[in-house]
Amino acid sequence: MRLKLLTLALALAAMSLPSHGEDLPDAYRDARANDPVLSQADATRLAAGEGVPQARALLLPQISAGLTLSQTTGGNGGTIQNPNNPGQFINTSQFGHTRTRSIDGTLSQTIFDFSKFASLKAAHSTADAQDQIYQAALQNLYVRVAAAYFTVLNDADQLTFAKANEDAYKRQYDQANQQYKVGLSAITNVYQAKAYYENAKTQTIAAQNTLDNDKEALRVITGKPVSDLKTLRDDLPMQPPEPANPDAWVKQALQYNPNLLAQKDNVDAAEHNITAARSGHLPTISANVSYGKGASWYQNADIHQNNRASTTIGLTLNVPLFSGGATQSRVRQSIYQRDAAADAMELQRRQVMQDTLNYYRSVIAGISQVESSKASVESGQKALEATRAGFEVGTQTFTDVLLAIQTLTQSESNYSQARHQFILNKLLLQQAAGTADLKDIEAINALLQ
Repeated sequence: MRLKLLTLALALAAMSLPSHGEDLPDAYRDARANDPVLSQADATRLAAGEGVPQARALLLPQISAGLTLSQTTGGNGGTIQNPNNPGQFINTSQFGHTRTRSIDGTLSQTIFDFSKFASLKAAHSTADAQDQIYQAALQNLYVRVAAAYFTVLNDADQLTFAKANEDAYKRQYDQANQQYKVGLSAITNVYQAKAYYENAKTQTIAAQNTLDNDKEALRVITGKPVSDLKTLRDDLPMQPPEPANPDAWVKQALQYNPNLLAQKDNVDAAEHNITAARSGHLPTISANVSYGKGASWYQNADIHQNNRASTTIGLTLNVPLFSGGATQSRVRQSIYQRDAAADAMELQRRQVMQDTLNYYRSVIAGISQVESSKASVESGQKALEATRAGFEVGTQTFTDVLLAIQTLTQSESNYSQARHQFILNKLLLQQAAGTADLKDIEAINALLQ
């Protein structure tokens, strides 16, 4: 009757989650290979990177070649020089249709086009922004895996506590029923105990459903069914963040947070786009080399005429004078886009500062929460034992016993949540500072058993 509820809960946890289960790095490796969110970020990064060679290509030589075959039927005809007798001219109207063939090739090279140089710089900045977004997605994967993993562990604890709570209420219900049958207690105690017992059964069902759902959430990330997981050990190091200075963490976050760095790159890209738009007023110079050769022959005459090949080399200067206001409009548009990017960067900067300070304070508060909730469990256990003893001697009511069981179960639930959230908050602080890494996952894994 006086079996400790916490001891029973830990025993059930040991049976439901063996120590030789899947650890956190295993879950991370599965997520790294199968997570569609990270894969999408990687594909977006690679696609943005292709903008660099495309912008650079516009500054490199452009070579094209063409072949044209044509046939002309009818017409008024004309005269050509007889290729067999240069002094003779022949009327072509009697020869039927005329076929011509021409071959041409062109080589062009940009000498000066400031807009293309600016567009190349913008492409580099855009690619850098996507690289930073990918790094943010990678760091976020650490957090998502750890959060989903700890959610399952916490759900398993909640299910264990719910089962232990149900068993405790079942014993109280059986005791009340037995005492009523022998005339030692009122029917009210039976009804009360049964109400608590039935409510505990519904909580167990709800806890089981929550655990199943959150296992599916972890499977979405890892791409594999969730097996038994290693659990968080009892002796957690309650260490504050290092350095123990929130301003130092904010300074680090403003320097290394990948989401903020991506916004800075977006502002740089927008600045280069403004330069490219303004360059629409500037002249451009290009060098050109072209080669052409053609031939013609006639349907009803044995006459074949080859035109002499020609090569043209030159420079082309293009001076834009008026484009209907399109250039000015593109400049204004680019400026607005730059302003929007700058506002997004400022918003991200404020968010990074807020998140860093929030997680720093959460870690500090978490130390006290874990210690307080642990003390609450110990006090709740002693209170339950004392209340049961008082009930047997008549100094405590049956309702007091039921409430003591409920209080102890809630304390155990709070203790489990505080422990898991404390470890997760430390990882969230590292993510806000932009320094979350695989070593943090491995450090957390060292706390599992």
